[in-house]
Amino acid sequence: MTVPTPLLAALERLRLDGAIFFRAEFTESWALHSPVRDMTGVIRPGADRLILFHIVATGRCWVEVEGGERHWANRGDVIVLPYGDDYVMGGVGPAERVPLATLMARPPWETMPVLVHGAGGERTDVVCGYLYSEDPLFDPNLRAFPPAFVVRLSDGPAKTWVQAGIEFALATTGRTMPSDSVSTRLPELLLIEVLRVHLADAHATDHGWVAALRDPVLAPAMAALHANPQRKWTVADLAAAVTVSRSVLDERFRNVLGRSPIKYLTEWRMHVAQDLLTATDLSVGAVGRRVGYDSEEAFSRAFKRARGSAPGAWRLRARAAISSPAPQR
Repeated sequence: MTVPTPLLAALERLRLDGAIFFRAEFTESWALHSPVRDMTGVIRPGADRLILFHIVATGRCWVEVEGGERHWANRGDVIVLPYGDDYVMGGVGPAERVPLATLMARPPWETMPVLVHGAGGERTDVVCGYLYSEDPLFDPNLRAFPPAFVVRLSDGPAKTWVQAGIEFALATTGRTMPSDSVSTRLPELLLIEVLRVHLADAHATDHGWVAALRDPVLAPAMAALHANPQRKWTVADLAAAVTVSRSVLDERFRNVLGRSPIKYLTEWRMHVAQDLLTATDLSVGAVGRRVGYDSEEAFSRAFKRARGSAPGAWRLRARAAISSPAPQR
């Protein structure tokens, strides 16, 4: 199945930042717990969440997030944790779950670390990486993806990028952590190709933002909101624009996206505002007007409710994080 045009557009506009950061050698039996959220700010200063992926180079393992189901992955598979949730990972045999922090030094790293853990049995090699993005695809509130999923690849671009990631990690072990654009671009291209494969599977997108982009009612409604976030939308206006009743529109938003049309609009406006605050020199008031607020005060209140700080303060922190030098690795 091909990926629908709106999803292709979502992938094409992705802005990602990151790098492969370590590889692991596990031997049966083994299991570990990774408190990702505790390490996010250290791995990527200024970030509140990360996108994680694990390439299984050899062997077999499983991953699960708290309250979620267990996902098994084999050689060549890619495990994706799109919202950087804390997770547990293990091998085939039963084993006590050991905290990741006790197995390796905390970042920043001067050389690519190798995590070695297990009881000495059959080996599983994993390449572990992270990416950072403010894109709505990775907003945990919208939940476009499951909290964890495994992508199994056939021959094609994604498999080529996976193999390149494995070879890169093997070649860099023990050497100074690279910071060039090629090495940071590699995991970005890898993830985009893996997501293309994942999104082509209709069964993977029954709910959430991605499912909405497939929906005959929600897709045009969201397109209208995205194109004109500054408009004074009402549910009646939006229903008329997509030629459905208000009740049908409201029901589709709540069933697929878990929120009302107006709440979705507010969240989208905050995404647009965040991007404008980071990437432009528009005043706070001008940003507010671009996303539908008549006064700077009203926009500031809405932004603070959504992001926890006023737009001006948020902008200063975001730009400081972008301009500050990366930790020495």
